[in-house]
Amino acid sequence: MKFGVLVFPGSNCDHGRYWTIQTVAKQPVTFLWHDSHDLENCDAIIVPGGFAYGDYLRTGAIAKFFTGHGFGEKNCGIRRAGAGYCNGFQILAEAGLLPGALMRNAGLKYVCKVSTTN
Repeated sequence: MKFGVLVFPGSNCDHGRYWTIQTVAKQPVTFLWHDSHDLENCDAIIVPGGFAYGDYLRTGAIAKFFTGHGFGEKNCGIRRAGAGYCNGFQILAEAGLLPGALMRNAGLKYVCKVSTTN
């Protein structure tokens, strides 16, 4: 399986994800610039976090406009595996690659709890 690690201006976890896939998982991996139109035959796309836009600006809502045609729902969708970390999760949700929507919690305070997904 070949992995692609998406790189955005201001992302800071991309090199760590690359190193882990290459060194620990011993799988082929490449960096994919955020506006690339070529997914370089990757089977799985990793969207890192740490973007410099700030959470209050809805990082995912901003970053989805900077993605190239290669990372849209049309080309990524169901045909590729993927994982989003931190703000990478926001990008996947805002780009429509995950079902549902991001919502503010009721108390507007930090909540840390285990949750399950289907």
